[in-house]
Amino acid sequence: MLVDSHCHLDKLDYDDLHTDVAEVIEKAKDRGVDYLLSVGVTLRSFPTMMNLIRPYPNVFASCGVHPLDIEEGFDFDQLRTLAADDRVVAIGETGLDYHYQPELAEKQQDVFRQHVRIAVELNKPLIIHTRMAREDTLRILREENAQKVGGVLHCFTDSFEMAEAAIELGFYISISGIVTFNKASELKDVVRRLPLEKLLVETDSPYLAPIPYRGKQNQPAYVREVAEYVGLLKGVSAEEVAATTTENFFKLFSTATR
Repeated sequence: MLVDSHCHLDKLDYDDLHTDVAEVIEKAKDRGVDYLLSVGVTLRSFPTMMNLIRPYPNVFASCGVHPLDIEEGFDFDQLRTLAADDRVVAIGETGLDYHYQPELAEKQQDVFRQHVRIAVELNKPLIIHTRMAREDTLRILREENAQKVGGVLHCFTDSFEMAEAAIELGFYISISGIVTFNKASELKDVVRRLPLEKLLVETDSPYLAPIPYRGKQNQPAYVREVAEYVGLLKGVSAEEVAATTTENFFKLFSTATR
């Protein structure tokens, strides 16, 4: 049994690659992927995503505004209302991205803080996007008491020290298809050093398809390749990776039901 702990089901190709969400879920299930977490990135698109996944009890949701989407609009009360839905098991994707929009750093930080406050208020874990913002990400998490709810640093590509600091705050580290890329030597080393009990696996579909699918659109079924590669790096079976990361998922997202 596997969980794709981070995908964007509302962004997949339903014209040429898949007929509908049911087919995506079936393709995943055929490869042992039984549960999916569909992650929201804007408040405007969230209702559409929820309508898409609501018929499927094995698909959970998160609600948030991606740091690269904050200019589209952010409303604290609206987020809190949407995130209170029982199907929403996490707050996010939220965080900081100084690679693409360093000029919006101050605004990103303000929105990030508000996400953490809502997470603490609703007692739901956080899904964090962080890029070139290591110190500010950790500082805000600490200042806003994110350790009360924990969460995950998704699509992790940072240092071992960053991972350790996040784990101390009660966070998990999620590994995407990037780990299979030839140039991801530092990430491979981080995965080798981290305890499996603190890892999740994800696709970030439709982005970042793992080898051998690199260059194609990603999908939840491909999280199996990520799990198998993590197993190779850590010297354990893919089955052990699947079992442990699945347990980790349900420990973290405690309102998600099997």
